[in-house]
Amino acid sequence: MQHRIKLLPPELRDQIAAGEVVERPASVLKELLENSLDAGATEIIIKTEDGGQSYLSVRDNGYGMDPEDLALAVSSHATSKIGSFNDLLHVSSYGFRGEALPSIASVAKVRISSLAQAADGGDNSGEAAFIEVNYGRTVERGQAVLPYGSLVEVRDLFSNVPARLKFLKNNATELKRCQDVVTRAALAREDVAFVLYSGTRELCRFMPGESLRSRLAKIWPPQVASALGEVDLSRPGIRVRGLAGHPGAAQLKGDRMLFYVNKRAINNRLLQQAVRQAYKGRLLAREYPQVVLFVDVNPEEVDVNVHPAKSEVRFRDERNVFGVVLRAVEYALSALAGSAEFSAEADALAGGPAPEAHLYFGPDLEQTRAGGPKPGQTQPQEQLQEQGSFKETEDRSPGFWGDADKKFIAGARLNESVAPYFARPAEPAAGLPPEPIRVIQPGTGAAEQTFAENGPGLPGGFVYLGQLADTYLIAIKGDKLFLLDQHAAHERVLMRRFSDEASAGQTQLLALPLELQLHPAEAETLQQLWGDLQRLGFSLRSSGGATLLVQGIPPLLNRAEARDFLRDILAAQGNSLQDLLVMMSCKGAVKAGQKFSPDEALRLLQEWLAVPEREYCPHGRPAVLIFGVEELEKMFKRRS
Repeated sequence: MQHRIKLLPPELRDQIAAGEVVERPASVLKELLENSLDAGATEIIIKTEDGGQSYLSVRDNGYGMDPEDLALAVSSHATSKIGSFNDLLHVSSYGFRGEALPSIASVAKVRISSLAQAADGGDNSGEAAFIEVNYGRTVERGQAVLPYGSLVEVRDLFSNVPARLKFLKNNATELKRCQDVVTRAALAREDVAFVLYSGTRELCRFMPGESLRSRLAKIWPPQVASALGEVDLSRPGIRVRGLAGHPGAAQLKGDRMLFYVNKRAINNRLLQQAVRQAYKGRLLAREYPQVVLFVDVNPEEVDVNVHPAKSEVRFRDERNVFGVVLRAVEYALSALAGSAEFSAEADALAGGPAPEAHLYFGPDLEQTRAGGPKPGQTQPQEQLQEQGSFKETEDRSPGFWGDADKKFIAGARLNESVAPYFARPAEPAAGLPPEPIRVIQPGTGAAEQTFAENGPGLPGGFVYLGQLADTYLIAIKGDKLFLLDQHAAHERVLMRRFSDEASAGQTQLLALPLELQLHPAEAETLQQLWGDLQRLGFSLRSSGGATLLVQGIPPLLNRAEARDFLRDILAAQGNSLQDLLVMMSCKGAVKAGQKFSPDEALRLLQEWLAVPEREYCPHGRPAVLIFGVEELEKMFKRRS
């Protein structure tokens, strides 16, 4: 009787293990670099030929190995990095499985030369040794010529496994992946020198002691590297540090989102989601930020043995990690905006720094609104929504300033197809009397200045020049020129307005209910969003699931806007309270091509300057472009 279960030959076992950790030359290089770093190397030189497929070597000045250790190094499950189960709970090394070298040696020709350092760290009087393994079989051992450390040479990768060899890309692509491995290691270990060659050509060189910012400047474009903000936030048991890029330098690929856990380069969806959440409202949906983040946690709180190649990890307390990363990046982005000259000026114009955002949209995110949790406390999103994240006020109806008295009027919606809505202005800062706003009326030739006599002024010499193409507001302050997209700016204003005041259940009843026929998929989406829609001010009644009767709508939307908003939402364009707020702000905002009176333009400028994150609309599009003298001189080719 033939046995159904049998032991696999050692060579086949090694090749199967190789398939888990060795996919291409870059994965070989990753394993060898980690071995060098675990050996205490401070200088690593990498050489490649043909993208690393025909030849790849890693030379280091680490501790090295004795001749006896060389034989064990190419044996399965042999390692110097762990000795007990308890060590697995406190993994501090890069590698520990003891499979990398034998796996590589099973699919390539490998020669390892090494000389161990003396126990006292001084000169070693011993002799270097080497071992050579071809496709899993030891073919030669002997003495070598090597001053210190180790040299691992890998030739003809996958030559004995043609099926895997054909999956390699061209040499240029494989070389680029090798370069990415080196740069990722270099970003984590600023104390180590890395040099990479392709043939005789030097591809990159990182010197010891360089800062993270300096190393990034060698691999990222200048406009990206020069717009990076510091990230550094510590909480009990966790620290998040690194650099985050300015939203204005975002790109359409996510290859510059780099994450490390305890200096180990990893891929982790949780960290990606936390960063994307921090940038939400500053980027378009298809854009990606540039970040390099290091998460330092207690080794007991992270499982690094999830993936054979150790490229993934699992956190014990994912919620806490998500929250700290989210806050850390948000603080960095706030500092980036605060350090910008425009933001400082705008804060001054608005009578002081803009208040922080009020909404809670992610795990463990600090609430800064009045009455919310203090820093360090958490509050579930469900509780915030149930207890009312939006407070009642007496001023919920659209306002419009007539040309006659130029005063804010709360009440009925006047000329709703044309007149923009702006929230009631904040009171001037204590001790700072309202100043008139200078307005240069366009078309007067002599640029005659008039004054808006009523309403809070904007201190600081902000001058409104006029409206361009009924879409852009033009203003100056000092030697800066501001171009404001009126729709994007008003979206941001309404987003804050809805967030603060407009969704505590107050409804504008319709004399004639709005009737919408629902597709089954729309009916299902409606059930998921029913509670959030009610919080926003919609009064809804479903008739048999196929028909939706809208009996009331939020005060800041008219009938047509409410209908379009519901159609878009039910088409699965949003699935969260924040998505609803963003879309409702878009529907209610003034549109491009809508003409403004000077009073309306000034009011929008004032309201916009008073909200946080004003540089971008809630979708992430820029709300303002700023040109200084230097930028204008470059455009006019007065300077290079």
